[in-house]
Amino acid sequence: MPDGLRGRGVKLQIGSTVHDPLDPMGKMFFNILATFAEFESDLIRMRTREGMAVARAKGKLKGKQPKLSEKQQKELRRMYDTGDYSISDLSELFKVSRPTVYRTLARTGPIS
Repeated sequence: MPDGLRGRGVKLQIGSTVHDPLDPMGKMFFNILATFAEFESDLIRMRTREGMAVARAKGKLKGKQPKLSEKQQKELRRMYDTGDYSISDLSELFKVSRPTVYRTLARTGPIS
């Protein structure tokens, strides 16, 4: 149990029983609770990884889809390269955030 909670005098009451983390029985009880919490967290993490592996094997886990289609990305790049549009203009026109415009420009690279 973190020292901050001990210093504040935190105790756990279940029914009429009060568990103080400073006495040996209370310390053991808190350690057991922490062990079960960590075990449950590990199980959730393991199940998540297994589920993702199954989805990846079936081809269903593709990650986040781009906000703009290929055609929109090319048009955004073309408009930016004309020099007539600012990043803010493009984000407003395409209804995306400024960081999305920057990422799209970085991904598409200049037109040759």
